[in-house]
Amino acid sequence: MPHYFSSDFTLGILGGGQLGKMLLTETRKFDITTKVLDPSPDAPCHIACNTFVQGNLTDFNTVYNFGKDVEVLTIEIENVNVEALEKLQTEGVKVYPSPQTIKNIQNKATQKQFYATHGIPTAPFQVFQNSESLKKAINEQQLTLPFVWKSARFGYDGNGVKIVRQLTDLNLLPNDQCIAESLVPFKKELAVIVARNAKGQVRTYPVVEMEFHPEANQVEYVLCPARIEEAVAQKARTIAIQVAQAFEVVGLLAVELFQTENDEILVNEVAPRPHNSGHYSIEAAYTNQFEQHLRAILNLPLGSTESKVAGVMVNLVGAEGYQGKVVYENIEQIMAMEGVTPHIYGKKETRPFRKMGHVTIVNPNINKARQIAEQVKNTIRVIA
Repeated sequence: MPHYFSSDFTLGILGGGQLGKMLLTETRKFDITTKVLDPSPDAPCHIACNTFVQGNLTDFNTVYNFGKDVEVLTIEIENVNVEALEKLQTEGVKVYPSPQTIKNIQNKATQKQFYATHGIPTAPFQVFQNSESLKKAINEQQLTLPFVWKSARFGYDGNGVKIVRQLTDLNLLPNDQCIAESLVPFKKELAVIVARNAKGQVRTYPVVEMEFHPEANQVEYVLCPARIEEAVAQKARTIAIQVAQAFEVVGLLAVELFQTENDEILVNEVAPRPHNSGHYSIEAAYTNQFEQHLRAILNLPLGSTESKVAGVMVNLVGAEGYQGKVVYENIEQIMAMEGVTPHIYGKKETRPFRKMGHVTIVNPNINKARQIAEQVKNTIRVIA
């Protein structure tokens, strides 16, 4: 086995945001040398890695030159230059998730077509090259309102997703490749994180339930375990494994799901990296998602995914009406509550709905944890 620990082995990470920062907590625990690339000089990762490089994640030469002297390269964001990763892979750098996996996932139209090809249950959809062809389909009655519009590229945290209820809604949308997806009547939005190493060992975390902010279309609360029947949970985990194996993921795959009114499970979308829906695991699971990602990409035995205790995560996002130097108002009040742990991402500037941190609430009782989470949400404010 290669010597990863306290050696001159270097792990490269593309992206220096909060996911990278939380991954670095685990590399430091294991004394693994790290090198991070991010466009921002103040990226959350810059204080915690061994080498920080400022540069464009979508530029071929930048990514290629960055990755030449690392043994294993991973990502914390999908929007990276895949051609550079393919070249590095042919030159012997281990790239996890593989460039092919990233390519299949980073474009949502390609991702949806992948589900269709592989018999993975997903909401009915049509792909359009631009708004003109979308409007034409509506005029010719090949598409009926309302539907969910999704940008094929660069969507995140509710950006790039819109429910189109009337034709005028289309005027506000970019003229790019997109998907029109049937509105699925669902009971709950669920997620499963699957870990898979290069040997093919697979483990799934418990199914979590996601509650969304009605306006920002961002996850507001994540509850683990999800308050669903065991048969539904089992179905969700089985489908999540099917998806991870179809994509041949090495690392983590976060699979977002809909539970329909009649308990069918449909795949919404996936992310091949640690994910917001797994942050609860830092306090609540035996092996948190960031340590598990490392174990998977280094082909080490996967850790236990079981929870020690029920957990709820609350996202800390910038309050509306505030922009500028961040202040976490009433943080000491939430720290006085039982089982409450704030995580601050290290972004100095706040703006409305920007993800600035999260808070985990652990409690033996999931409903009690959810109650405390609401208190936390109503107490702390991210202002300027």
